Amino acid sequence: MTTMILQVPEALEREHDQTVRLIAAKLYEAGKLSLKEAAEMCSMKKWDFAEILSGFGVNYLDPSVKADLDGI
Repeated sequence: MTTMILQVPEALEREHDQTVRLIAAKLYEAGKLSLKEAAEMCSMKKWDFAEILSGFGVNYLDPSVKADLDGI
């Protein structure tokens, strides 16, 4: 991993972990990071990260798989 410095409003400093999780979730959703990479970005285990994705409006399952499961 590389370190990136991001300037954010001071209000987000209190929400550091949540901000990093949001960024990782959205990068995962966009296909820029794998689940493993996004979890590592948050210092989380893969399955723990997968569990928080829905809180950011991100589906863990591929949409075609989700559609199949919804039909069951």
